[in-house]
Amino acid sequence: VYQKDPKDRILEAALNVVNKNTISGTRMHLIADEAEMVQSNIHYYYKTKDELMLALQNYIFEECYTFRKVEKQNSKDDLESQLDIYINQKKKLILEKNQYDFAEIDFWVQGKINDEIRNRFQHSYEEWRREIGEILDKYCKDLDEATRKQLPYIVVSMLEGATIQYGISREGFDVEAYFASVKRMVMNEVRRAVNN
Repeated sequence: VYQKDPKDRILEAALNVVNKNTISGTRMHLIADEAEMVQSNIHYYYKTKDELMLALQNYIFEECYTFRKVEKQNSKDDLESQLDIYINQKKKLILEKNQYDFAEIDFWVQGKINDEIRNRFQHSYEEWRREIGEILDKYCKDLDEATRKQLPYIVVSMLEGATIQYGISREGFDVEAYFASVKRMVMNEVRRAVNN
């Protein structure tokens, strides 16, 4: 019988506990209970809660990166399809793996008091903006400098904003309609900026 890697088992348990209790309310014994392990086994891999939370943050980032990588391999070579990579990633997180998204928001809050968490977010967001900027450079060569500079920030804000909206009012938030509007707005802004 295949046994899941102990580190993955611990990280998945930590993700579940964070979603139930928030990062502040997470305790190592709760993670051990969730993973069905003794707490000393958790400490063998992660000496402290902080060390485990940083590993969990990396785990979440890696899941997102892996999804984008797969989407890139299967996408068409045009602006709209390239934007869909990021939109589809966010939709999947919201609709199928929202525990990752909600934990990410909790990490964002923790970044207010933990420099390492904040720095990792800063790097992650810089990567998103860099990738989106490269797409704009490739498909929108006539884009004016101001729009080129701001559009990656706007796209990331709209993607992340969906998580907050969905988390607060799932019943009233139409994920599909929201992302269709996001794509339409971005495409219209590109057309407007290129035609001016």
